[in-house]
Amino acid sequence: MEKIKWGIIGCGDVTEVKSGPAFSLIEGSELVAVMRRDAGKAKDYAKRHKVLKWYSNADDLINDSEVNAIYVATPPNVHAEMAIKAIKARKPVYVEKPMALNYKECQEMIQASDKYQTPLFVAYYRRALPGFLKVKELVDSGVIGKVKFATIQLFKSLSNKEQEGDLPWRVDPKIAGGGHFFDLASHQLDYFNFLLGAVEKVDAVALNQTNTYKAEDIVSATFTMPNNVILSGKWCFTVPEFLESDVMEIVGSKGAIKFSCFGFNPVELITANEIETFEYEKPMHVQQPFIKLVVDELLGRKNLEMNANSAAQTNWVMDEVVKGFYK
Repeated sequence: MEKIKWGIIGCGDVTEVKSGPAFSLIEGSELVAVMRRDAGKAKDYAKRHKVLKWYSNADDLINDSEVNAIYVATPPNVHAEMAIKAIKARKPVYVEKPMALNYKECQEMIQASDKYQTPLFVAYYRRALPGFLKVKELVDSGVIGKVKFATIQLFKSLSNKEQEGDLPWRVDPKIAGGGHFFDLASHQLDYFNFLLGAVEKVDAVALNQTNTYKAEDIVSATFTMPNNVILSGKWCFTVPEFLESDVMEIVGSKGAIKFSCFGFNPVELITANEIETFEYEKPMHVQQPFIKLVVDELLGRKNLEMNANSAAQTNWVMDEVVKGFYK
């Protein structure tokens, strides 16, 4: 390929700022077509983002000869279907996270990618953001010594719409795979895979405390990582607003690192003598650094470390966490 010409399947909210504009801001990359089932919204998106083509049928976009790579930005329940269709058309796929509705579907996507020798990438873009790369640099440097354990704490309140009964698809397990845990914790779990290696064992409890929706709304889990490192997490999506929290911490034999997943707070390096902070601004298009890595690989410029197998591992971990809840 001389230039990556992208088509988006599902040009909804996530593509407005986080990802969509980035495809045309990277050298060797251009967004040439978009698709949404609502034709009016697809046309409006194309007009506002200066995209020449728009469709209301995914097959039409996939079969567009000008489009040579596909970004699947639909809800997870159709990730596998759309990705496999694009892969069969021999068009590389960049798919939103979580990779699919469940681990089984992830495996089907990987099998198709292998069979048709067509690349498959998943949008775990924190792996390319400066603050998260700084955390990895600090861990790898040994400045906090040998990692002993790590913790995740994510507490969020019910949205006004949720309180009113106007529920988003993200809390419908048939569409999202689970609740907000699948949407948000997937980023955190993938990052710790990147940082510490793949989870080896899962012990977890997932419950619904408020009956606001059918999905789990509170999770407590412990993960056994390589080198006898313990990762533990607590997620609750029904706390009072003043108790909201987004903190991740890595504790080693010589110090600790504290940072956030979604707030882009400064990274704190805590050692015996001082607390050092590192500040990184949130990019306007937060997926752009990762999309650039995808484009670079497709153009043969660089090999991207992350692959679909590690993204599928995150789905396996989440399936293990909630299996008792959905049995």
